[in-house]
Amino acid sequence: MAVDLELVLRGPDAATLARKAIEAMERHKVWPTPLNYELWIHCVGDPTGDLAKEIGRLAAAGEQITEQVSEELAAQFLSKARLSDQIRDAGDQLSRELDSVSKAIDTAQKSSQEYGRTLAGASETLAAGAAPPELKQVVDHLTAATRRVEKENSNLEQQLTASTQEVERLREHLEQVRRDAMTDALTNLSNRKSFDEAVARACVDPAAKVSLAMIDIDHFKRFNDTWGHQTGDQVLRYVASVIGRIGDDPRMAARYGGEEFALLFPGEMVGEVMAELEAMRLEIASRMLKRRSTNDELGTVTISIGVAQRHLGETPSSLVGRADAALYKSKRGGRNRITEAESSASVAA
Repeated sequence: MAVDLELVLRGPDAATLARKAIEAMERHKVWPTPLNYELWIHCVGDPTGDLAKEIGRLAAAGEQITEQVSEELAAQFLSKARLSDQIRDAGDQLSRELDSVSKAIDTAQKSSQEYGRTLAGASETLAAGAAPPELKQVVDHLTAATRRVEKENSNLEQQLTASTQEVERLREHLEQVRRDAMTDALTNLSNRKSFDEAVARACVDPAAKVSLAMIDIDHFKRFNDTWGHQTGDQVLRYVASVIGRIGDDPRMAARYGGEEFALLFPGEMVGEVMAELEAMRLEIASRMLKRRSTNDELGTVTISIGVAQRHLGETPSSLVGRADAALYKSKRGGRNRITEAESSASVAA
């Protein structure tokens, strides 16, 4: 059974859980950053969960939990939990606002009913031919009742205005949460979940034209090992910035995982996008990169690309698979090139 981390962290075993998380990070030689601490708290708190299993798999394979790996784990396993928690909190606030509005409307309705009864009584008194003192009393009652209703209506109007503003704030907050959950934190491109959903939407119509490109940074691991992961992250951001420029809506640019990116072109044929992909490849390869902290020259970075045009009725997974296969043809063919899935034609460096 999964452990409710919120209850554990607030309960008497919170210190024990924290110690276990820190000890686990020490055993695996993981730097205790806030992100890693959150990951390992979830891992030791739910040792049979998907996150714990994935960390166990990485450890068994001898893979180091780097900053990049931690970000990928967080994007895959924590975003849904964070999204659910924030949506739940926003939903609770929204429920409280609606309950408050409901009570205010109920109060106003009761005031209106009471006012109606006062008017009915006044009508009966006047119809019976009330004497002047009684008539004055009727008028006084009507005046007091009118003031009460006006005050209740004013309070209701203020309550509705405040609640409308709060509901709008919650709506904007939920929209921001949704965007955060669909965005890669390192590159600010869409993440894989967002991309997969976009591909599925683009392929709903069996006859829809769709082109898709898979992109990989050449020899990125060797670059990372030579210059370190922080510099590697800067390279990822640089490549993402170039890719992102041609991924404006209705297109989509995404970090697919690690050093792999993807571009979706709804309504476009391969021939229409090939020139843009080639210009992007040439731009990335033309830059001599430097390390900011030391001004050391890092050399150039190149990318390999595989691009596929959707067949009639083709499924999203098949389309992605063919583009990915074309990408690996580019890498086997010498890298720094584009390969189209429907043919073996390549654009060499």
